[in-house]
Amino acid sequence: MSGRREHLLRGLVGALSFLVLVQGYRLLSGRGPSLPVLLGVAVVVWAVGSAGSALLDAWLAEKRRV
Repeated sequence: MSGRREHLLRGLVGALSFLVLVQGYRLLSGRGPSLPVLLGVAVVVWAVGSAGSALLDAWLAEKRRV
């Protein structure tokens, strides 16, 4: 698997996990943000998770070389 695809998939797992947790909260409490807000936050979580995965992978690769 290529590096870029791997990082995007890790970000996607984070975004989907966020959506599952928020849906659980909405089911238990009966309230929560609207769907467009949730999807916007999920896209941000996906982007941050993907970028964070790439940065962490590069940082760990550098640490292994030392």
